[in-house]
Amino acid sequence: MMKKWLLIAIFLFVSGCDVNFPNADATFGTQNFASAVSVIELHKLRNGDYPESLDELEFLGQWDGIWLSAVRYEKVENGYNLFVERGWVNEPNLTFPPKFKQGLGIKETNVLWQ
Repeated sequence: MMKKWLLIAIFLFVSGCDVNFPNADATFGTQNFASAVSVIELHKLRNGDYPESLDELEFLGQWDGIWLSAVRYEKVENGYNLFVERGWVNEPNLTFPPKFKQGLGIKETNVLWQ
């Protein structure tokens, strides 16, 4: 009897999980970009300068590996370049409001500001 309920539960779980939901790349890409910006800017606030690489970031949680593997970071003079290379599966097309960029050190990115 227990095995039957376990199989039903697994079926319901799997059938209800649609990882190819509409805009998955944009949804995950937005989260990856915002998370990266937050931790990079926090590093500057604490240390006075942007990190040379993402390897310098401290106090990361287990889930931070997701966005760390999805962005490309380059320190440049007076700031940094940040490119989102993966959302859920592919490179997303992201648009953020210009106000998001205000006060940040982002110089180049593949995010559009509209």
